[in-house]
Amino acid sequence: MGSRPWIVEDELWALIEPLLPPWPQRAPGPKPVDDRRCLQGVLYVLYNDISWQLLPLELGFGSGQTCWRRLDRWHEAGVFETLHRILLAELHAADALDWTRACVDASHIRAKKGGEATGPSPVDRGKTGSRHHLICDGKGTPFKVITTAANVNDVTQTLALVDGILPVAGKPGRPRKRPDALLGDKGYDSNLNRRELRRRRILPVISCKGAPNIKDLGKLRYVVEQTFSLLHHFKRLAVRWERRLDLHNAFVSLACGLICWRRLKKARP
Repeated sequence: MGSRPWIVEDELWALIEPLLPPWPQRAPGPKPVDDRRCLQGVLYVLYNDISWQLLPLELGFGSGQTCWRRLDRWHEAGVFETLHRILLAELHAADALDWTRACVDASHIRAKKGGEATGPSPVDRGKTGSRHHLICDGKGTPFKVITTAANVNDVTQTLALVDGILPVAGKPGRPRKRPDALLGDKGYDSNLNRRELRRRRILPVISCKGAPNIKDLGKLRYVVEQTFSLLHHFKRLAVRWERRLDLHNAFVSLACGLICWRRLKKARP
């Protein structure tokens, strides 16, 4: 994406444009700002973590308020989740997903303005924060991210992450959504979850508290830490400013789609 990653290239726009909700034919008021330019404004905020009010008008993306409203409208229409699912299917078709294992982990972020799914952080002197819970494939491609309060234990989100994997098409037969195994550290130690994973025909590879770590587990799980690094490279996700959880999650879904898009471009011959 070059030095200006918020500029939407033609190939990506060709995927996104059909997903956007249409405007009424005879909408009252002035003609709305072009969707592509608004999307670039949203991406500018996502990458640079500036307040909506400080979005420079000279960039030609419309006002921050206009871009904020467009983000809300697109999230309501499920645009970013659909884009994420389409790109996962493209990766699956290109044999670029590793279904032999999935990895889970969580990462704390500060929540500057509070809001839904925030709470005192046990790792940040009790300051208000949120927690990103992530499941990715064996290569680090994000399948699902769940945002909770910072004081929610990792183990409570294990099954929600597994069950939250979007059905991934791209090959003949039924869409796939189940990895062969699930890798987790001691924070995911739970006999109940192990039983539920086996019932879903997923092999649990999870370290037990009070016992040595499973051999080479860290070498296999490092990809999830890399994925968090990619996710929080989008500065708007490294610190949470949105009081509304749905709008924060809209940014998360958009970021997951962009990570998949980059990987798809690398996977193509």
